[in-house]
Amino acid sequence: MKTFASVDSKLSDIIVDEPAVVTVLNRFGIRLGVGDSNIAKICDCKNIDRDFFVAIINTYLHEDYFPERIMASFGAKEIINYLRMTNVYYERFQIPNIERHFHFLISKTDDSENNLGLILTFFNEVKGELLKRIADDNSRWFPEVLALEHNTDGCATDTRVEQFDEGSDTIEDKIDDLINMFIIHLKGDFDNNLAYAVLTALVNLKKDIRQNNRIRNRILRPLAAALARQSES
Repeated sequence: MKTFASVDSKLSDIIVDEPAVVTVLNRFGIRLGVGDSNIAKICDCKNIDRDFFVAIINTYLHEDYFPERIMASFGAKEIINYLRMTNVYYERFQIPNIERHFHFLISKTDDSENNLGLILTFFNEVKGELLKRIADDNSRWFPEVLALEHNTDGCATDTRVEQFDEGSDTIEDKIDDLINMFIIHLKGDFDNNLAYAVLTALVNLKKDIRQNNRIRNRILRPLAAALARQSES
């Protein structure tokens, strides 16, 4: 059973227990080669808020854990900065990584009876939805919430903020469908190792999207709605 991280935890121990957490560390500018330093020391060296970092790590490590009160104590700027780093990671690393594995799998498969092309088409649909959401985040939602926090834009409304991000769970559901396609419906002759690489990358993306959606929907959206109400009062 995974233990909860604290500021005194060695980051190397956390990585050994759950290597996938490296994807989260990268967003904070933390790369492999962390030595024996604990979280407190690494956060101080990187100028990262200790409590925010620990809350994010524990949210990722424990799917049933969500420190709502702790997360709510941070401002919109801190939360949006993390979500922006997450979006950049999706665009530059996670999505291209899945695409590389997927195309390599298809290139090494000669069997015309397989349905990899159909699954890739569906993946591209999910990718398009995720990239569209990221573009909306950058052009509308994040700037709008930050403007509300600084009370510099009185034209944003409560209704607009609350309704803006309704597509998040659709993306999560479709990634689930993709995973099920590999587990249940994949057919024909294919390289098992390459198929497993794609499946693993999709599972990691699913876990990441789920954590991301909890922060978006349970913290940032209520915070944005509250800021909108304050700006109207």
